[in-house]
Amino acid sequence: MLVLVAPGQGAQTPGFLTPWLDLPGAADRVAAWSDVLGLDLVHYGTQADADAIRDTAVAQPLLVAAGLLSAAALGDTSEIAPGAVAGHSVGEITAAAFAGVLDATAALALVRKRGLAMADAAAITETGMSALLGGDAETSVAHLERLGLTPANINGAGQIVAAGTLEQLAVLNEDKPEGVRKVVPLKVAGAFHTHHMAPAVETLAKAAAELTPADPKVPYVSNKDGRTVANGAEVLERLVGQVANPVRWDLCMETFKELGVTALIEVCPGGTLTGLAKRALPGVKTLALKTPDDLDAARELIAEHAGA
Repeated sequence: MLVLVAPGQGAQTPGFLTPWLDLPGAADRVAAWSDVLGLDLVHYGTQADADAIRDTAVAQPLLVAAGLLSAAALGDTSEIAPGAVAGHSVGEITAAAFAGVLDATAALALVRKRGLAMADAAAITETGMSALLGGDAETSVAHLERLGLTPANINGAGQIVAAGTLEQLAVLNEDKPEGVRKVVPLKVAGAFHTHHMAPAVETLAKAAAELTPADPKVPYVSNKDGRTVANGAEVLERLVGQVANPVRWDLCMETFKELGVTALIEVCPGGTLTGLAKRALPGVKTLALKTPDDLDAARELIAEHAGA
């Protein structure tokens, strides 16, 4: 059984979209999306530096566009035939498009409004996120709460992401939870999935109310609790609430196990979620779509595992 997943913010790197635009029709498609959004995705995906694409209002639509473009190079969902789809944080919007809950234009319009609203919320207080590598989850969560930080992403495979003010994160860097090997600052511009993002929820709810979601065509696994959601309206409701609540990727991976996953493909810019899967899902074949050079291997994996 194949799972198709989409990464979240922080996965972007300068120029990562460049090789994908050489595919037939890709540059025209991204240019059309840029016109719809009022955001030059081609520029940001090929020429902008790391600071420019760290901007939440830029990073989020850029990541969703890249995920949709790379998946389209494999075929539509009926051709890929995944047994489930999921995305990490903003990648949930990409996954909603994979599942047919939203079409590409609606998904990109929603993520544009999400990115702008979260950037506005992040501007209220200087905040950020840092990944804790290693350690016991229960011990780490208790330690973070004592420091006033939020365990914003519980990713499994020995990784938790803390979020809070820059002052709180500085204290964490000097006072790590027992067993944690390293604290790594993330390439994000805010404390996502915490109460700091509450102002963005109302804005996103209004944007979502203008959409007409369809029910997922394939099982959609939600970050909220790892549950498979079969109703399009509920998917959209969860996407709204998710911006101010923790991501439970650990529970998503538990659901993949229960569904009988044998292979996992992570769309562009892949790497983060395949890394977690290699540690948490032993025996599952993984592939990250980093460049079009990975497409042939991905097609082979699809042929071996899709519909199984």
